[in-house]
Amino acid sequence: MTKATIVLLATLAGTSAFAQGMDHATHAASGSTEDNMSVMDSMMESMNGMEMSGDPDADFLLMMIPHHQSAIDMAKIELEQGDDPETRKMAQEIIDAQEQEIAEMKTMLERLGVDAPE
Repeated sequence: MTKATIVLLATLAGTSAFAQGMDHATHAASGSTEDNMSVMDSMMESMNGMEMSGDPDADFLLMMIPHHQSAIDMAKIELEQGDDPETRKMAQEIIDAQEQEIAEMKTMLERLGVDAPE
């Protein structure tokens, strides 16, 4: 395992432990905040249950796909609930960029012989 893989996995494990330690039910959240926390929780669940390939390149891509998808999901919440034009513009730009990057990552995984997550 390369140093970069170890750092990535340690970072993700730390983030996961942090997220699991947060009790979102105790926060006085409503509307988009609650929706965004739900997106984050779903991302962490999918990443925690993900089977790693053992290939640092593929594992990086495997972990980045749900990370990017959560950015898309949060940006969609902004488009549905937000009203600031500049923030909404940024949300659309995030959707466009992240969708393109997910497509690229799936192509790279295919080239590496690893099945991409759905």
